[in-house]
Amino acid sequence: MNLNIKQLLLTPPHATTAIECDFPILEISQLAERESWRKEINRPIYHIHKWWATRLGTVFRAINLGALSRPSTNIWNNFYETHQFTNKVVLDPFMGSGTTLGEAVKLGAKAIGCDINPISTFLVRQAFTRVPETELHATFTRLEQKVAPDIRHYYQTRDPHTGELIPVLYFFWVKTVVTPKFETIPLFSRYVFSQNAYPKKKPKAQIICPNCWNVIENRYDATSLICPHCQHSFNPQKGPASGQYITAQDGTRYRIKDLLPSNGNPPVHRLYAIMALRRNGEKVYLPVREEDLSLYAEAEARLKSETLPLPTLKIRDGYNTKQARSYNYTYWRDFFNSRQLLCLGLLLQGILEIKDTAIQEQMLCLFSSTLEFNSLFCSFKGEGTGAVRHTFSNHILKPERTPLENSVWGTDKSSGTFSTLFESRLMRAKRYLDYPFEIKRNLTVKQKASQKPLASQSINVQTVKTWEQFDNRENSLMVINGDSSYLPLPAKSVDAVVTDPPYFDFIHYSELSDFFFAWLSPVLKDRYPEFAKPNSSNQGEVQDKSPRIFARQLASVFSQCSRVLKDNGVLVFSFHHSKAEGWAAICEAITIAGMLVFATHPVYSELRTATSKTAAKSPICLDAILVCKKYSSFNVRLDEQTLISKTETLAKKLEQGGINISEADRFVILASQILIPLSQQKRDFNFVCNALQQIHQLAQKSWNSKLAI
Repeated sequence: MNLNIKQLLLTPPHATTAIECDFPILEISQLAERESWRKEINRPIYHIHKWWATRLGTVFRAINLGALSRPSTNIWNNFYETHQFTNKVVLDPFMGSGTTLGEAVKLGAKAIGCDINPISTFLVRQAFTRVPETELHATFTRLEQKVAPDIRHYYQTRDPHTGELIPVLYFFWVKTVVTPKFETIPLFSRYVFSQNAYPKKKPKAQIICPNCWNVIENRYDATSLICPHCQHSFNPQKGPASGQYITAQDGTRYRIKDLLPSNGNPPVHRLYAIMALRRNGEKVYLPVREEDLSLYAEAEARLKSETLPLPTLKIRDGYNTKQARSYNYTYWRDFFNSRQLLCLGLLLQGILEIKDTAIQEQMLCLFSSTLEFNSLFCSFKGEGTGAVRHTFSNHILKPERTPLENSVWGTDKSSGTFSTLFESRLMRAKRYLDYPFEIKRNLTVKQKASQKPLASQSINVQTVKTWEQFDNRENSLMVINGDSSYLPLPAKSVDAVVTDPPYFDFIHYSELSDFFFAWLSPVLKDRYPEFAKPNSSNQGEVQDKSPRIFARQLASVFSQCSRVLKDNGVLVFSFHHSKAEGWAAICEAITIAGMLVFATHPVYSELRTATSKTAAKSPICLDAILVCKKYSSFNVRLDEQTLISKTETLAKKLEQGGINISEADRFVILASQILIPLSQQKRDFNFVCNALQQIHQLAQKSWNSKLAI
């Protein structure tokens, strides 16, 4: 295909910002990879509560810096400097967890964030709200005295050695089905239920006997075992469940979904093992005894007699919820067993009795965050790592066949409980407001930083809801819940728009955020109108499996961004996609909004070992940073070979700096570069798709020939 594009000009004409000219892709990618290993520690303010596809603060600090600086500015040389972009205004129309906002105010700019999802606006308000640390600790202590003993009562077991009651860290459950011959079968794929994250170094594992249900300690890879308790011989690596099928004792295979309860309830669970904590700090695995079952029955009975603030919301049918619904999960309360519902309800009830609204909402945010690690969709990650694999580890709500029940309040040895998240998430985020540190650059990306440079003043902003309030205060942060297609802002009032649009065809945020909305809506609906709705969805969501519809939805937001953006301002956003249709949709949205792509920069965006990435044959770990402006045209021209060559140059630069680049990452780089001439020519959707596909084929031939050499 002849695109009639001939020459590359490195610096676009009429550049008004540094990010149009250059971007330190290697240095920022190296820092970003360091951040991605422990995002909740390195940028705690954006991880006070679950949000999906949270972008890396390092990257967005550099983007904001480049978008607000003059063309001659060296972004990397100024990265660790303290800045004061007084009266500069940055807008994020898809604010999510608030990454853009935090990085903008750290640079001394004012920031406006808008999101259509009520969970987003609630968590962002809580993240930037300053409350005295002493008051938070005092409230936590009072809450602990009031409700923790009640909750801890249901998370204890008897130590068989001493006879004393000791705290339970985790209860291990397994789903069961009943065959037409009335055989109850647990959905174990293997009987090894706990092993170390590095089993070759530490081969000790915990195995459940399928005959007597006692816990056996042996090697993680044992293939033949005789139970020391009942002498049953079995292969620990071979359970009755395999894929979508189970095998009965007589050898008959059944499809699991065909054996789900006919009454429409979720599958029945069986409690099969316990991890408890002895007085000396030793963790011990124990089998389930009658006393443990009686304690659960006590929780079940009490739940029926209590009036607690529990969710009643029904689960909507959608892309991210269909698997849960196919297992008969109909209501959000079905995600929790009776003990979890009782203890979470008691905790929420205690929080609602806190008189100070600001403190109460901080605790509500912490409570909501705790839900992610305390549902029947959680599982055990194993020893030597964070124990709890959270509810959203697969993005879609995939029913867990061997759920892990966490201990809700928790101990100092727990993971993902209310008490541990108080320190690791809430308090860490509050301290970051005072000391907003950066990550020190180091050539070994996994090595811990020896220092945390303070490159910003403390974050001390007042959250407001209207433009008038925002415009009249210096240190103000405007947080809007609503459709970004209708921004309540004056024309040409924003210096830069920096954002990360939704990923159009897979992650439907409101379907997932209903998990939290179901608990928060009943207690917040009288304070915030966005919670007084049937669910967290909205007609104005930019989310659709059709790329053409997504393009039009995104264009309506980008058009608003163009309206409120100053003439010399830039719209900068991150994006990646593995298919030409995704890039064609982005190109169409930009051109409909009357803007052009002036520059693109590839940068590291996501940990390659994330659960959603490990299953991919060629995972994408780069984002393209697209820099757009309102000019009607400019004179940058590219030919196919120059595009391919530039893609390879950028990929090689990142690889030589230690960033692994997949074939899909190369496509991200190539596709983003192609948008520069195609947005200028205002090509239609089909043309862009065809151009991307054809140039990608040429590029693959070039890359493969170099690999062969």
